[in-house]
Amino acid sequence: MPQMKTAVQQIMLGKVCTGMEQAAAALDAVKNAGYGGIELNRFMIHPSPFVVRVLTKAAGMPAGKSGNLDWQTLVRNSGLEVTALHTDLASLEKEPEAVIADVEAFGTGRLVITGMYRFDYRDRKTVRELAQRLNKAGKQLKDRGLRLYYHNHNAELQRVSEDECAMDVLFSETDPELVSFELDTYWLAEAGADPLEWMEKAGERMGMWHVSDRGTRLKKAPMTPMLTSDSLELGFGNMPLRKLAGQAVRNGTEVIVLETHRNWADGSPLKSIGLSAPMMAELSGTEEKEDNN
Repeated sequence: MPQMKTAVQQIMLGKVCTGMEQAAAALDAVKNAGYGGIELNRFMIHPSPFVVRVLTKAAGMPAGKSGNLDWQTLVRNSGLEVTALHTDLASLEKEPEAVIADVEAFGTGRLVITGMYRFDYRDRKTVRELAQRLNKAGKQLKDRGLRLYYHNHNAELQRVSEDECAMDVLFSETDPELVSFELDTYWLAEAGADPLEWMEKAGERMGMWHVSDRGTRLKKAPMTPMLTSDSLELGFGNMPLRKLAGQAVRNGTEVIVLETHRNWADGSPLKSIGLSAPMMAELSGTEEKEDNN
């Protein structure tokens, strides 16, 4: 099976990157667990406003004060490859040269739009306008030898009509020559969709894959039989990860990125990253197994 590059999303490390020494140790742990790269967030490599840190923490994605650290030095010393840089579309439109400079400085050709905030994904006209904005940004990046990707969450699965959801519109209205996708199969499943079906729809446009398992972890005796689903370490939940990996290979996906925001084993993102590492190696093709269930 062809190999995909493996990476960890920087958001998983926000809690433990409290200083240069701690961040270096975290990146070493990622490298030692067998991952080859890290996917950076622009709001985590530059100082971010207090309100941004509060909102990300409230969403279960603590960024800490990592923006005060020297990520150029940290990444260089770690030996990890920067597989992509995440940003928001408004920043790219407002200061394209600054965003492009960051992409080029970290030696990656991939820029990922992380979804839209305070945005109505139920309005077809608005989503079509978003598609055109992505096309325009994608053309600007392509002219500089870079590639634009769009990362979904669950909001894109909202209906814009009886037959279409916002994700359908983004697929049909964006130019394949200008816009690719970083499909997040956890969020697709969380929205009640079939991740495999969406991977098949994306085809070769799915250049990157955000992966997490999904299931339940019993923390205390429940009052009822029902438990709350959340992200889990790879292989510890119920997602058909091997089947999804097979489709990713057929799509020609280049990078597989681990991302969870919470519910880590023993509350430790580093332990969680380590527990996911064996399955990550299998899914990426660096460790093959015959079972394809």
